[in-house]
Amino acid sequence: MKNRFKYKAENSPKAWLYLLPALIFILIFNVYPLIRTFTMAMKSNNILNPEFLGLSNFSYVLKDPQFHLAMKNTFIYAITVVPGSIIIAMIIALILYTKIKGVKFFETIFFIPYLTSVIAIGIVFRYLFNGQYGIINFLLEKVGLGPYNFLDDPNYNMPALIVFGIWNSLAFNIIIILAGLRGIDKSYYKIAETFGASKFEQFVKITLPQLNSIMTFLTITSFIGAFKVYSQIFALFNGSAGIGNRLVTAVFYIFNKFYVENRYGQAMAAAVILFIFLLILTFIQRLIFRKLED
Repeated sequence: MKNRFKYKAENSPKAWLYLLPALIFILIFNVYPLIRTFTMAMKSNNILNPEFLGLSNFSYVLKDPQFHLAMKNTFIYAITVVPGSIIIAMIIALILYTKIKGVKFFETIFFIPYLTSVIAIGIVFRYLFNGQYGIINFLLEKVGLGPYNFLDDPNYNMPALIVFGIWNSLAFNIIIILAGLRGIDKSYYKIAETFGASKFEQFVKITLPQLNSIMTFLTITSFIGAFKVYSQIFALFNGSAGIGNRLVTAVFYIFNKFYVENRYGQAMAAAVILFIFLLILTFIQRLIFRKLED
């Protein structure tokens, strides 16, 4: 019996030729910077004539109270913004999925923030959060709350950032969840209705399981994005990490060490620690979602 020829793309020279431009781009702009980060993390801060220091930069960063604060702030931001934005996006997507009047218009409105610069949105939110004439304080006063100085009081900097972060994440999450909802076979719901299943039961037994891959993707990418938060803080607090630098995050810490203090080795050591932390976090999340799927 003759063996059938099985085509494999990796064994085709033509396939590698077509992939070559993309591979060169990835090597130059992704792989090389990653290797460079690891090597710089083990050298001194003298960028012209660096000395090999081993793991001393990692030891310094791990003992630095400012790095502890940065990781704490980043963790608080991630565990509040990611679940909050996904839950709110799910509710809005379900409302849009029910085919309300003017659904295309609302889809466009919700997607516009995703196309807008974070810096531009941050400027708008600076006006909204203003302690004297901001509309948020105006609305809070109407219900007997406030006013709160969100931008100039360090106690309210984090809540302001969380609100901004949730709002900034909604557009992308809504579009992805809505696409997932439209990909579910409607016959599932018709059969469920035949057996008298309520809307909530349909959501739990049909919608959520069918959206498992979508929710896995959103959760993992959202957590990675949240732990790399920088531009939102820069835009909202006019280039600073809140009042008294109390809202410093992991990426803000790396930026300050590299560009402000010129401590290149320590900055890269912090970047490597953040990279390893995100790698472990992603691995744990994938394990959890696999168990839930099983």
